[in-house]
Amino acid sequence: MRWIRTAGRGLLVLVVIMAGYVASGARADEAARDGRGPLTLATAGDLTGYLGPLLQGWNRTHPGERVTLVELPDSADETHAQMTTDLRGGDRGRFDVLNIDVDWTSEFAAAGWIRPLPRDRFPLAGFLPPVVDTATYDGRLYAVPYVTNAGLLLYRKDVLAEEGVPPPRTWAELEHAAKTIAPKYGLGGYAGQFLPYEGLTVNAAEAVYSAGGTILGGEGTRVTVDSAAAREGIGFLARGIREGWIPERALTYKEEESKQAFQDGRLLFLRNWPYAYAVASEPGSKVAGKIGAVPLPGPDGPGTSVLGGSNLAVTTHARHPDSAARLIAYLTSAPVQRQVLTRGALPPVRAELYEDPALVRRFPYLPTLRTAVLTARPRPKSPHYDQVSLAVQAVVQDALTGRETPGQAVRRLARELDAIARR
Repeated sequence: MRWIRTAGRGLLVLVVIMAGYVASGARADEAARDGRGPLTLATAGDLTGYLGPLLQGWNRTHPGERVTLVELPDSADETHAQMTTDLRGGDRGRFDVLNIDVDWTSEFAAAGWIRPLPRDRFPLAGFLPPVVDTATYDGRLYAVPYVTNAGLLLYRKDVLAEEGVPPPRTWAELEHAAKTIAPKYGLGGYAGQFLPYEGLTVNAAEAVYSAGGTILGGEGTRVTVDSAAAREGIGFLARGIREGWIPERALTYKEEESKQAFQDGRLLFLRNWPYAYAVASEPGSKVAGKIGAVPLPGPDGPGTSVLGGSNLAVTTHARHPDSAARLIAYLTSAPVQRQVLTRGALPPVRAELYEDPALVRRFPYLPTLRTAVLTARPRPKSPHYDQVSLAVQAVVQDALTGRETPGQAVRRLARELDAIARR
């Protein structure tokens, strides 16, 4: 009977289709049990627009583990606030992988918001050595270094060449050139990031470290800031504002504002991250081809940069932790790290890339940056880092604006940090 045979074929097709659905569902269930599946990655605003294309590469080859990118504000303080709000939501949190400032690792780990990670899953031996320390807390790996950074002194090499003056190696040389050479060319002398936000914490820490001081010790349990070195470092910056070789407008600068001032040809010297060198060297910049970069100066020679950058961490409520770890391994692989530099102008954590001749030709600051990273120091580690940073910002701002002397500011900061450490 023909209709029975036809119905039989239809039934067979239905059985095959249903078997496919069951098998597909089984594979999905197995993937979920294995910790694999789609992810959401949260990051601060991507100023160069490089990260989306990088993740498209992952999504093409991992269709079952697609990543959705969530860009938060480019301000570190606002990004921190939004991430911590989400993390406090527990299982209701939206984010699986976080691209976090290196100095949030201790805070997030101590709060139980991110998972410890197995070291053997990641190529840590190929990283620049200092960056790995930023990803640890209490002896365990809680994140994987993704981008590193160190502050550099950018300068107008055309102006210094015209004057027959080498780039400054000491604070005295920087101050003298900022006072005497910059005005001859209608330029401001020196600027950093002095608005009260995370950038001011970085600039203040670099000044203190360069003078030989420290801020905290023992994972944030000891306050060490009340020292002659700290007074000297904060005093150097406060004197610059008071005497005018640091323009008063610099008190409103974050990274982008200070980069723009330098790029527009309004500054002789600028402390900033390497991305500012790359962007200010692009065609259309008023200073393209006129920029040099050296390590930050200190009182008697090269100073000490704060180690910047970001780490990738997996949240404790991540839906698919194995996929999260696989994504991190992908983003820290050598080919992708090369793209982090070439597309994003962000310093990679892979040591080998700093010695690649083609990259050095394209990014001539790489050898200087490598030296700066290897001698850089992290911001003070503390499980209460956000409170530490806010205290530094408030106190140093008062010193820069003349409301307190550097000595008064340092003593007050020691008291406030001691109160934080006791919590």
